[in-house]
Amino acid sequence: QVQLVESGGGLVQAGGSRRLSCAASGRTFSTYAMGWFRQAPGKEREFVAAASYSGGNTYYADSVKGRFTISRDNAKNTAYLQMNSLKPEDTAVYACALTRCYRGSYPCRGSSEYDYWGQGTQVTVSA
Repeated sequence: QVQLVESGGGLVQAGGSRRLSCAASGRTFSTYAMGWFRQAPGKEREFVAAASYSGGNTYYADSVKGRFTISRDNAKNTAYLQMNSLKPEDTAVYACALTRCYRGSYPCRGSSEYDYWGQGTQVTVSA
């Protein structure tokens, strides 16, 4: 059993940056791939980014590629999502999640494949 807690959300101006953190309580954090998802009001939950257990293999949604960076520090049981050049359409609740599912060398990207979830943190980007 792993518990996840996100932090770092808040209000940011368009074009600005924000870093989200995901702290895990379980000692097996490093054995899981991790992902970030987001959900805006009235929209389906959307895959944002994922990283393998080592952090070496990453994958990004087209909507955030080049602007967001996923990383992890297994020694600290913490993962991060660095968000740059934020846009109003990035406004959503962001949640981190863990999975043991891989497609080849990369983590699965479907939310149904993830076993553990944080409660999410709100990110609001003003125009």
